[in-house]
Amino acid sequence: MPDVVVIGAGVVGAACAYYAARAGLDVVVVDRGSVAGGTTGAGEGNVLVSDKEPGPELDLAVLSNGLWRDLAGRDGFEFEPKGGLVVAETGETMEALTGLAAAQGVEHTVVAAEELGDHEPHLAKGLAGGVLYPQDAQVQPMLAAATLIRRGAERFGRGTLMLRTGVTVTGFLRSGDRVTGVRTDRGDILAGAVVNAAGTWGGEVAALAGVRLPILPRRGFVLVTEPIREPLIRHKVYTAAYVANVASDAEGLETSAVVEATPSGPVLIGASRERVGFDRTTSVPVLERLARQAVALFPVLAGRRVIRAYCGFRPYCPDHLPVIGEDPRAPGLHHACGHEGAGVGLAPATGHLIAQTLTGSGPDLDLRSFRPDRFGNDRPAVDRPPGDRFTKERR
Repeated sequence: MPDVVVIGAGVVGAACAYYAARAGLDVVVVDRGSVAGGTTGAGEGNVLVSDKEPGPELDLAVLSNGLWRDLAGRDGFEFEPKGGLVVAETGETMEALTGLAAAQGVEHTVVAAEELGDHEPHLAKGLAGGVLYPQDAQVQPMLAAATLIRRGAERFGRGTLMLRTGVTVTGFLRSGDRVTGVRTDRGDILAGAVVNAAGTWGGEVAALAGVRLPILPRRGFVLVTEPIREPLIRHKVYTAAYVANVASDAEGLETSAVVEATPSGPVLIGASRERVGFDRTTSVPVLERLARQAVALFPVLAGRRVIRAYCGFRPYCPDHLPVIGEDPRAPGLHHACGHEGAGVGLAPATGHLIAQTLTGSGPDLDLRSFRPDRFGNDRPAVDRPPGDRFTKERR
């Protein structure tokens, strides 16, 4: 009987398992697919403070940024502390960017229009300026999730970690109101506590326990170019529209230019957002729009080929804050989900805080803004496509 069952082997679940094992707990991670087989495997690996408004999410991002850097000091992580450059197309937008940076209170440098070329020589001309955030970074998300699980399986005192893939959670075990384990298609697993780290499907898992988390999928596409030998792009570069899109509640399509290089040579191009349920249909107009925006930002990309595109689903919460902590409606059930597009960046802090709550330690951050019961307990809101085997109605 483990101390904890973690549902989900994405980067957030991996971080929860890693820090719980590091705290001396025996952990079992279950996932119906493979490690990083969901949203994590479709992410760019952003570790950002630049796109966060002042408040609890920024506090979480700053804590997580430090933890990522601590983790990156060990073998197995492809971590690039390359910094982020947010650019403005107009003077009015530039004024808003500098105001946000001042309010955030994190390390930054205001870059005048004539100085942008010193940081990114291939940027388009005519931009109004930008803000450079040296704390922004990128990590290879699939490798990060796998490494966290592998390192968690190494002994920390008495704590252990076991991974079980191909296991679908079908319900919860209870003793009175308290959650005491999970039911799966491979048998029951008793545990002292359960962590719901199911990402975009976190609302569905919560519904199995009879509690509501209004987590919905928000689809995004990424373009991948052919490998480029010469270093064309030094930082993660994006337009100010990206910040607005992150905070938007719109269901319809929103796109903004986000461009960054990778150590292996390809350039990643995003970002799009739209709420279309779990529809994986490739939208050529969206891909074309992303490509045009990237070329407008970096004209040097115009002659480069795109070799593939992929999509993923961000776990969207209506108030744009993740759900972290024990659920008072189902004692013994802890949630670590709803991070939207920031799950990779916020994973270490989330795992660290969950481990603190599991062990009864006082968490390093005030978790009240992330509390699971803040949405009430009406019937769960779900976007589901016909025939989806995991999101099938169970109530």
